[in-house]
Amino acid sequence: MISNRTWLILFAISLCCSSFLLFIIHYEIFHDFHHIFIYTIHDLAFLPIEVLLVTLILHQMLERRAMKNKLNKLNMVIGVFFSEIGTPLLRFFSDHDTDRAKKIAYFSLLRTWDDTLYQKKIKELKLIPCSVHVTCSDLILVKKTLTEKEDLLVRMLENPVLLEHELFTEVLQAVFHLTEELKRRGECSDLPDSDLNHVSGDMTRSYTLMIPIWLSYLKYLKNNYPYLYSLAVRTNPFTETEDVIVRE
Repeated sequence: MISNRTWLILFAISLCCSSFLLFIIHYEIFHDFHHIFIYTIHDLAFLPIEVLLVTLILHQMLERRAMKNKLNKLNMVIGVFFSEIGTPLLRFFSDHDTDRAKKIAYFSLLRTWDDTLYQKKIKELKLIPCSVHVTCSDLILVKKTLTEKEDLLVRMLENPVLLEHELFTEVLQAVFHLTEELKRRGECSDLPDSDLNHVSGDMTRSYTLMIPIWLSYLKYLKNNYPYLYSLAVRTNPFTETEDVIVRE
């Protein structure tokens, strides 16, 4: 089987041979080497401009279009994650955040944010500590939710599109690790404080990684799918109570 590199070399050689053959045919017909030489130099003079148009302009336009299509596919997967797992999990983490009131205040005016404010808030999140603390009874509920969605997590981790988004891949790995930790603890009904602190640490890691991805996804929805953005804002997990009813 011919390798990709060998195929490119053969293709380049065939193009050069074709060009040389056409030059010979031209000479055999018109017997004017001077004319061939003039037009060869003329074509070579415009070659840098052609390279500029193809590589720096046309190539970038095609690359930008391909990147946009890839981004759309990626955000579709991220949307499924937050719809099925992410948003309920964020609400659970928010409800057990040791500084819950501050988070609620921070996201209280979410529906009024513009693109500039979204970028600012995402950067500010690095300075806001996240800490989740749970009890054994709390673990039973979140374990049920995660184990029911484990197949979806596995399929997402296998999706090659996600290799382009390292931060979201880290989120999936953190949530999958949390799922495995809870599965191996049986009923999670009588765990010592040391183990609860360990699991709380795993939840805090997932919580910290998920919030910036969630905000970036909301920003994408705001600019591309306003109707989906409206629902996402109404199901904001950083509220006292979830209310999807449109009241304004």
